[in-house]
Amino acid sequence: MNCSDKYTQIFKKEPDSVSFCPYRVCPLGAHSDHQHGKVTGFAIDKGISIAYGANPDGRVEIVSMQFGDKQESFHVSHVLENPQNNWADYLRGAAWSLGKKYPLEVGISGVIDGTLPIGGLSSSAAVIIAFLSALCTVNNICISEHEMVMTALSAENDYVGVACGKLDQSCEIYSKKNHLLYLDTKDDTFELIPQNPQTKPYEIAIFFSGVERSLAGSAFNMRVDECRSSAYALKAYSGMEYGKFKETYLRDVPYEVFEKYGKNLPEPWRLRAEHWYSEYKRVEEGVKAWKNGDIEKYGKLSFESGKSSIEYWQTGSPELKTIYDIMLNTDGIYGGRFSGAGFKGCCMALVDPEYKEEIEKNVTEKYLKLFPQYKDKFSVHFCNSADGCKIRRK
Repeated sequence: MNCSDKYTQIFKKEPDSVSFCPYRVCPLGAHSDHQHGKVTGFAIDKGISIAYGANPDGRVEIVSMQFGDKQESFHVSHVLENPQNNWADYLRGAAWSLGKKYPLEVGISGVIDGTLPIGGLSSSAAVIIAFLSALCTVNNICISEHEMVMTALSAENDYVGVACGKLDQSCEIYSKKNHLLYLDTKDDTFELIPQNPQTKPYEIAIFFSGVERSLAGSAFNMRVDECRSSAYALKAYSGMEYGKFKETYLRDVPYEVFEKYGKNLPEPWRLRAEHWYSEYKRVEEGVKAWKNGDIEKYGKLSFESGKSSIEYWQTGSPELKTIYDIMLNTDGIYGGRFSGAGFKGCCMALVDPEYKEEIEKNVTEKYLKLFPQYKDKFSVHFCNSADGCKIRRK
């Protein structure tokens, strides 16, 4: 049963429309956007759908098929000031963020469904964007792509409390099929780089570990604070001007400063900075490889990014590290890494389609031999790049 069928079953009428937002993958640029780094990514042809109808009285009545069909309700113009620590906080945050700039009078009834398991593909951003798109439609609001990115980002940062950057929202809105999104999160400039005609065939593989955990309650925010702390300290050591802590980013600190004073940092801060600077370099090298049609070089850099996440970012559950190690030794995989924060969810890989069956068999057998408890939750999916979310543009 899809979300439209479920909507009809629950609300006894057909939905007015269906809003869709794709998931995203980031082969290079991980753990970088919150420090104004550069990132690369794709939207994929799987994502979040919301079947919905307009509620003129302003009520929002939402059911998620991923969370036991429990209905959450609130008024679109009277959102609770504090999050309630459940999945609907992302919807409340979206209404709260959009409502700061636009008057919201019309709510929606809706049913949310996702085409892949939750974890690692930025389903939270996809839910927010799909919901914002529906709210904009029923309230006759047209906004720019950049405004949609910033509205969705505010919902996560300022309402839900996740200190993420712009990577997820940007990939899910700006992306174009068969193009690599190359985004500078410092000034929001981006390039959609077409696939080189010489690029070898590839698909995007998603390996779900079966591990589920809340991002907001994880060590994600701590890692962001450690990066900012390292930038703040490096500015102080070098005599650079520094202002507010929350307005300090590693992008503001030249690598030469880190080379000279990095040894003075506490070990966790130094390691986070080491990852950030090396990832910045990998992104620039990866973009050159993509433009040249060298997907093998791009994939190798993605593997190196995964290694840096383990050694310097110090993330990755035992399950995700195991999948990463298996990928390293599986024929037909150009490269890959954890997808998302690295505390739950999945790994992504760029793969040669001719090896799909062997890849799925090899990764599944080796992973479940070590983690048989995830037999009913582990899964493998093959996807393609896709266009970003269609929104009502100004």
